[in-house]
Amino acid sequence: MVCQCPLDGLLNPALLGKSVIVGAPPTQRGVVCAASYEARKFGVRSAMASITAGPLCPKGVFVRPRMDAYREESRRIMEIIAGTGAIVEQMSVDEAYVDLSAFCQAEDTDASLQKALPIAQELKRRIKVERSLSATIGIAANKLLAKLASDHQKPDGLTLITEKDKVQFLRPLPVRALYGVGKVTEQVLNGAGIKSIGDLQDYRGDLRAIVGSFAGQLKSFAFGEDDRPLELGDEIKSISGEETFLQDTEDRKILRRCLMEQADDISRRLKRKQLGAHTVQVKVRYGDFTTLTRQITVEEPLTEAKEIYRLGCFLLGREKLVSRPLRLLGLGVSSLREPTGQQLSLL
Repeated sequence: MVCQCPLDGLLNPALLGKSVIVGAPPTQRGVVCAASYEARKFGVRSAMASITAGPLCPKGVFVRPRMDAYREESRRIMEIIAGTGAIVEQMSVDEAYVDLSAFCQAEDTDASLQKALPIAQELKRRIKVERSLSATIGIAANKLLAKLASDHQKPDGLTLITEKDKVQFLRPLPVRALYGVGKVTEQVLNGAGIKSIGDLQDYRGDLRAIVGSFAGQLKSFAFGEDDRPLELGDEIKSISGEETFLQDTEDRKILRRCLMEQADDISRRLKRKQLGAHTVQVKVRYGDFTTLTRQITVEEPLTEAKEIYRLGCFLLGREKLVSRPLRLLGLGVSSLREPTGQQLSLL
């Protein structure tokens, strides 16, 4: 089962029903982080440049992201879901896979799925009553189908895909709906005359000539077969931040201040999670959208902002990354472990 909850609108009820676009305003550089269903009707999508979204949705209301508030609301909703006793794999701030098999055992798979319906209905009710949010839930026997089911009746939907109906359910959907099929793979498949999942089901040629080693898994996905388990590890692999400037800049004061703010934020998050970082990475993007990343790894774990900042500055200088004005500057850490001793002194 997949549960999805939209968080925007709760923080400001006056925005409910309006074309809300979360991200930088269209007069500034930046991208769309999320868009309400009302805004999506105008073609606004996540990752779209704000300057593009503005003309598409002239009456759109642009609001800045409030990630701390989103994370707190997400935590409360995930507590409700975890309260069922089910196994939960949280995918993002507003989406999670939920394994209810321990509570829904029956003589066959479809009977088990039917037993999940009242649990899903109760989850939707509690989220609505306790958090004033709608939840869209998809129920199926595997992750692939559960995700597709959760996308089927947004917002506030509840969709069950049974094993006996899964192949027929998939047939009219575009191949892009399948996990692992991105824009490039979609174009390659379309070029071979495979536009729908039904076309993929009926294809009798050698898929390997089209998509290589992905062929076997893709064919399985087309028939609703997916054996991917829930990934339950809660290990954080990296922490990062980045900023897109209103104007391209190579002003060292601006860049140093930006880097220091990012280092402070990363340090706070590391300490909150009681982690240290062995690798520091910088990311730059120039006015022509050329993007470069460089990283350095140290032996002792880093937690202090000043050390993370120093390594960021070191990478920018060593690699001569500020050779022209920057559109974006980012700083991140990875190879995270629990700190075991004092930090490495950096000269």
